[in-house]
Amino acid sequence: MRMHNPPHPGEVLKEMVLEPMGLSIAATARALGVSRKHLSGIINGHHNVTPEMAKRFSLAFGCSAEHWLLMQMSYDLWRVEKQATRFKVKKLAA
Repeated sequence: MRMHNPPHPGEVLKEMVLEPMGLSIAATARALGVSRKHLSGIINGHHNVTPEMAKRFSLAFGCSAEHWLLMQMSYDLWRVEKQATRFKVKKLAA
């Protein structure tokens, strides 16, 4: 069952990881080996969590890369489903 209005993984990262650990975006970006601008884009929902970034999160925070990718996929699918009525698709029978 899909979650209604799932959070962007960046929101989860900020609220469930960075804030409780007292980590700044700049310090976290340095530890992850990415730019502060890129990490900020993820946290603010402007960039997606890619497989590479999911692996970086996994290595840094000890959770699985799959966890982050599943969150991103759920968020993306929820957004697309909100727009599905605008798709001009004809049903095909097998």
